[in-house]
Amino acid sequence: MVQHLLLAYFYLVKHKQTFLIGIAGGSGSGKTSFLRELMNHFTADDVALVSQDNYYEPKEKQHVDENGQHNFDMPTSINRAHFHDDMMRLVNGDSIEKLEYNFNNPAWEPQKVIVNPAPVIIMEGLFVFHYEEIWNQLDYKVYIDVHHEERLQRRIQRDGKERGFGEDQVRYQWFNHVRPAEEQYLEPFVSSCNLVVDNNEHFGPGLSELLDVIRGFVHK
Repeated sequence: MVQHLLLAYFYLVKHKQTFLIGIAGGSGSGKTSFLRELMNHFTADDVALVSQDNYYEPKEKQHVDENGQHNFDMPTSINRAHFHDDMMRLVNGDSIEKLEYNFNNPAWEPQKVIVNPAPVIIMEGLFVFHYEEIWNQLDYKVYIDVHHEERLQRRIQRDGKERGFGEDQVRYQWFNHVRPAEEQYLEPFVSSCNLVVDNNEHFGPGLSELLDVIRGFVHK
């Protein structure tokens, strides 16, 4: 029975013009490293990558919590319509252009990001499963899994080094914004994903499985 379902799935995939993949994971799960290694195996003619991070609304539009702190970990923090529209532009064969998001770091000058259409389009970010209009069009869904305590330590190191945030600030955001958002808007979808990548140690096996899936479409 399982074999017949897999054959039916790959039959449908091979008869599509575009293969849409959603990749999500909690903060500090290693999505950036995973995607960097994934993209190293393909050219821009094969795979297009669209990052949710580049669709953040300006700081003045972000929700402010009861302590006066901006919460960037809510679905409304992203320009949802623009994110979806750009996905559809790529599906329809058009290029998209965007300025990268600089995480409100004045020392980080954002660069222009141009993404051209490709047979495989990857939509990545915390809310790609929560946004129904994106979820419903995804052909393959991938979740990067790391225990939340390990991810907190990774975030403390990353945000201190790359974004100049102190540990107290990182912990405040984690317990008041980050974890509640993950629990409400991301984790309920994990059981419905096609692939769960264990990245507590290394994402190698999961990456290999996804590479096989993409190659099966690109080289159909």
